[in-house]
Amino acid sequence: MKKDIHPDYHTIKVVMTDGTEYFTRSTYGSEGDTLQLDIDPNSHPAWTGGDRQLMDRGGRVSRFKNKYAGFLGS
Repeated sequence: MKKDIHPDYHTIKVVMTDGTEYFTRSTYGSEGDTLQLDIDPNSHPAWTGGDRQLMDRGGRVSRFKNKYAGFLGS
């Protein structure tokens, strides 16, 4: 392997949205830094069952539905 081409790999603390913490190795920041997550598996709709609904207010989805309303004979 070539020398001095790889980033520094060190231990950081990761803080989840609910306040839980764990330590991992990463190239983020420097040794001992803290990474505060805004979205994690505890809060993201993809992992929580998608309890949020799509809000359209006459935007792209409505324009698409209007454009292709008669396409399938509906």
